[in-house]
Amino acid sequence: MFGRAGKFADRFGDEAYFAVLCIRSGMVGLDPPHRVAQLVRGFERFGLLGGAITAAALRHGDRNAVIDERGELTYKQLDERSNALANAWRHRGLEPGEGVAILARNHRGFLESVFAAAKCGARVILMNTSFAGPQLREVATREGTDLLVYDDEYAEILEGVEPPRGRWRAWIDDGGAPLGSLDALIAGASRAAPPKPGVGPRVTILTSGTTGTPKGAPRGEPRSLALLGGLLSKVPFRARETTELCAPMFHALGFAQALVGIGLGSTLVVRRRFSPEATVDSVARHRASAMVVVPVMLRRIVDLGEAAIAGHDTSSLRIIFVSGSALGADLAAQATRIFGPVIYNLYGSTEVAYATIATPEDLAADLRTVGKVVRGSVVKILGEDGAELPRGQSGRIFVGNLSQFEGYTGGGGKEAVRGLMSSGDVGHFDVHDRLFIDGRDDEMIVSGGENVFPAEVEDLLARHQAIQEAAAIGVDDEQFGQRLKAFVVLRAGENLSPDDVKRYVKENLASYKVPREVLFVDELPRNSTGKILKRELVQQH
Repeated sequence: MFGRAGKFADRFGDEAYFAVLCIRSGMVGLDPPHRVAQLVRGFERFGLLGGAITAAALRHGDRNAVIDERGELTYKQLDERSNALANAWRHRGLEPGEGVAILARNHRGFLESVFAAAKCGARVILMNTSFAGPQLREVATREGTDLLVYDDEYAEILEGVEPPRGRWRAWIDDGGAPLGSLDALIAGASRAAPPKPGVGPRVTILTSGTTGTPKGAPRGEPRSLALLGGLLSKVPFRARETTELCAPMFHALGFAQALVGIGLGSTLVVRRRFSPEATVDSVARHRASAMVVVPVMLRRIVDLGEAAIAGHDTSSLRIIFVSGSALGADLAAQATRIFGPVIYNLYGSTEVAYATIATPEDLAADLRTVGKVVRGSVVKILGEDGAELPRGQSGRIFVGNLSQFEGYTGGGGKEAVRGLMSSGDVGHFDVHDRLFIDGRDDEMIVSGGENVFPAEVEDLLARHQAIQEAAAIGVDDEQFGQRLKAFVVLRAGENLSPDDVKRYVKENLASYKVPREVLFVDELPRNSTGKILKRELVQQH
């Protein structure tokens, strides 16, 4: 009884703390009574996701919500256009609970579709733009697609996908508003609030598919402020600023940050394709206070060089928010040197949501850390027997919070122990409670009786001045049982031999961690969020 009461008190305390953070950030303000009533009605009618844009329109109506290649769109316009789109879809038979699949790059049509689907009480299925045709068709069928939204460039690979509520084009390459486009639907429909759907929307984000067919990771609407409050407890986002949103919005990072930006009344600057030059120019031109990127994007920005970046005034940038794959100590150091102490590195996943965030202070103490546990989450390091391990000892990482997914749509889920979910990684805490990732638990090899994680060797190779990036996989070895094989991308104009690489590793790490083979490649295979596709490297072996 006391334990249950204690947990309730902790939860109440967390929620109160998160509410204070939302107020301090400007996300929640002192609105007049009539507006408060309108805000409540909006959330009651459409839930948190659909109500978010309605609330933002009430509070920030004439402020720009999004700037894309087509220009500016205010919060009022985005709300009204999503109303019209929802009305058009409902008129064409879309029912609450049906699936709306969205295959679109970063532009206004993505946001219009998400909010319209939410106002219909639909299941929002975010499709990965880097998937091949067979993957897309398989996922569209498996996830139950009743209505499809897509950019023109994907028309050919989506042939054969004919959902009952139709196919609608979000981005028209030639411009205009032809039949079958979102713009045509919006132009012909009422912009009044659509009927109350009666059920809340659900969102399915697909896993990266780095080890096979991507899985759907669905979530209902949050029942806690933890997702927002945990973020705001570590990262100083503020209302009515400008965010350069580079990360793809179909991904958990980009989607979450788009919603945070909408909640804050910020202006989201987006482009359909990432360009490091355009991003740096845009940060300076729009005086962005935050930039959201995956590490490979940050690497491409840093590779522009300090002189090129210094030609743009990026002094407005208070936050570079990074997640999606390993940041790496070398990249963290270079980015900090160029932009200052503004790097915030999130560790989490599509399934477990937030676990830790490394602040600039954490990175100043140790560039390799992914930071301390976010309030509202629990992170434990467990041994093979399920027992919690002490600080400094490496083991499997398990995470618990109120924002985790509900199990894969195709069945199954992540391994769980005492209510905590496996992140799939191995790591350890230091004496200051900072988390370090030692590697993936499914990538560890045993070489000469010793456990070896490719991530340690990859991180070392990335620090070599001649190496742009590297990846390693385990291969069979007659003498050691297993050894590593390294795939190395050299910087332009640099030259190394395999023996040079092996010698460098031997000078810095134990001999059993030295790669058996070194293969030089032009680039590493990656998905759209920058994760290296090691299954493709295995196929090259």
